[in-house]
Amino acid sequence: MSIDRVVLAFAGIVILASLLLGIKVNHYWFWLTGFVGLNLLQSAFTGFCPLAMILKKMGFKAGRAFD
Repeated sequence: MSIDRVVLAFAGIVILASLLLGIKVNHYWFWLTGFVGLNLLQSAFTGFCPLAMILKKMGFKAGRAFD
């Protein structure tokens, strides 16, 4: 699995989990949803993604987005 796919899968899981927690537990969980969305947006323009850097050090192969 490439870094790109892991990053997108992780972001999707965190967004869905925080939406569920925001609805069921406490509305402050929506801040996590916003943070992940903003991080995805800025990484699209800058190419900087902390999770991608960690995954690269762990030995995952790079995809096209996070070379």
